Amino acid sequence: MVGQTNLLDKLKELARNLWWCWQANAIDLFRELDPILWREVDHNPVEFLQRLPADQLEKRAAEMALDSRIDSAFRRLSEYLKDADSWGSIHATILRARPVAYFSAEFGLHESLPIYSGGLGVLAGDHLKSASDLGIPLIGVGLLYNQGYFRQSLDANGWQQESYLNTDVEKLPIEPAVAADGSPLRVAVETTNGTLHAKVWRVEVGRTTLLLLDANVPENNESDRQLTARLYGGDARTRIRQELLLGVGGVRAIRAFGIRPSVLHLNEGHSAFAVLEKIRELMEETGLPFGEVLRDVAQMTVFTTHTPVAAGHDRFPPQLVEEHLGRIREALNLSYDDFMGLGRVYPHDLNELFTMTVLALKLSRYANGVSALHGVVSRRMWHPLYANLPEENVPIGHITNGVHVQTWIAPQVARLFNRHLGIDWAKRQRYAETWTAIDKVDDGELNETQQILKARLIHFVRSRLAAQAKKRGEPDATVERFANVLDQNTLTIGFARRFATYKRAGLVLQDIDRMVDIIRNAEKPIQFVFAGKAHPEDRMGKELIQYIVKNAWDSRFRNNIVFVEDYDMNVARHLVQGVDVWLNNPRRPQEASGTSGEKAVLNGALNFSILDGWWAEAYDGANGFAIGHGTTHASIQVQDERDHASLLEVLTTKVVPTFYDRDAEGLPRKWLAMQKHAFRTLAWKFNADRMVMDYVKRSYLPAAGGVACL
Repeated sequence: MVGQTNLLDKLKELARNLWWCWQANAIDLFRELDPILWREVDHNPVEFLQRLPADQLEKRAAEMALDSRIDSAFRRLSEYLKDADSWGSIHATILRARPVAYFSAEFGLHESLPIYSGGLGVLAGDHLKSASDLGIPLIGVGLLYNQGYFRQSLDANGWQQESYLNTDVEKLPIEPAVAADGSPLRVAVETTNGTLHAKVWRVEVGRTTLLLLDANVPENNESDRQLTARLYGGDARTRIRQELLLGVGGVRAIRAFGIRPSVLHLNEGHSAFAVLEKIRELMEETGLPFGEVLRDVAQMTVFTTHTPVAAGHDRFPPQLVEEHLGRIREALNLSYDDFMGLGRVYPHDLNELFTMTVLALKLSRYANGVSALHGVVSRRMWHPLYANLPEENVPIGHITNGVHVQTWIAPQVARLFNRHLGIDWAKRQRYAETWTAIDKVDDGELNETQQILKARLIHFVRSRLAAQAKKRGEPDATVERFANVLDQNTLTIGFARRFATYKRAGLVLQDIDRMVDIIRNAEKPIQFVFAGKAHPEDRMGKELIQYIVKNAWDSRFRNNIVFVEDYDMNVARHLVQGVDVWLNNPRRPQEASGTSGEKAVLNGALNFSILDGWWAEAYDGANGFAIGHGTTHASIQVQDERDHASLLEVLTTKVVPTFYDRDAEGLPRKWLAMQKHAFRTLAWKFNADRMVMDYVKRSYLPAAGGVACL
């Protein structure tokens, strides 16, 4: 029994560091101990081990000969944490003593830690993981949402319903953070009408640490205890208090944790108050005036904007800002008007709201969009802030987003890469030459791998749809039908993202009568898998979901269009790994990046996209398919009509014929050649390792006082 206790201790330690979630062998360990329980707990190893009886652990470990594998995984984690031979140990040594502090309102690390809503959070999670893999000294700062983002279900009319579940912190891979003096880490943020308090939790993400602030503490009144209950919930007052806690409270948490960062990285404008707190802290420390300290703090601040849509930037009325930042304003020795001017494009326009993005741009010296096109859009959007400069000289550059490869790649594809690219390909993923060997992969082997992944997706979708139908109280015949939707040999197109209207989820179904003939073609049919959530207050987004769902339930489409409820990282993982084509048709140029398509590429799916975001700089005519020609029209209606026409033309004349063009062996040779070309031209460039290295070279090192390695 002593041996099994030791195994349990090792499994618990594995579960407490999220390193396991991008290690296929570690994931397999938990799954093989009890596959049914693993699904029941939504792949949460902490809760899994709490519910797994000790005798069952002992029995399964013996039956499956897991002892040595558990020892191996535990040893690999220990070696990973101690490994000093990393890219960062050579190229980012200046950050070792004073690391990067990375602020984000959400972090998407794994579905078992539900403190994310979508792309922004998953990008932040991928950033932390790659910083860990590269050995970049970095600490994340966020909020612990007790209810997370909402859980989505559909009613009998296909209308989105939201529900919120309280998360039991005892079942999360977190532990209370401890201050430098060994006491429990707490922070307090003063406002003009009271003080906000927060407990700080600690999450280990490989070699990086994430601090999460939690307002659900006895020192707060009931209203303030709910501040960190929901992600992106509540009114402007709730939002500004959340952002005050994230920014000001976050800087104070880092200080109490015993870290003096050399770089502040603001992932979107939500955390811009952090810079004000850092200025206040250094003014108190040095005795220097605001202007001089601002110069130094701005030099150490990096700001990434993700929002090319004007309505997506947080704006607050002056009275709300003064109520919450009045104490800090006084500590900064700024007048009311001067302070409000920091958040305005036109400082003396009393009718202009206080904008967090404006504050972040004014208080940082390194600003970037998240794709080349988004950089152009951002310079145009914020040119009035720099009216004395030509638009092209506005100091907002770009670092194109990438995705964490080991998180998103299917194990079957990883094994294929191990065989043909070399066992250490993941460490060399950022080099173009790593991917040249992909051409030598046998077409049959690649095709077989894709078929395995598609079968896995179909099984997942059928199970989810049948469960959804049961939950709605559908008849047994309907449940049975859902359990048999989709076909292994049919071209499968995936579309999954936030259902904001500019992303145009319904564009492909705009001419529904024509789509009947295209989708139900007897020789070359198509099937669509949709998923995604609309914000609870976004009625138009909900109507888009309902439109798609009603078509999915239409007898003409019911086996060829499906909508999977409750989109999260688990659903996303199955979709990007199993579809043949990834569809993305935002209204250009409103997609900042669109990283879901990058995840699909890693698993062999071909992108079929508007030339926006990352695809505008990735598409070369042979590594996927483009909708339109990269132009826009002044009329939204005209643009939508043109894009719809182009989408159908490319779908019917290029995508479908290429997929169904089979040789005597039944292999789609042209399609497989495009897949290989996509791997070779895209995988090395659009990964998070390359992205984080770009941040180090272009932003972190110069911000920390090191040498920029451009």
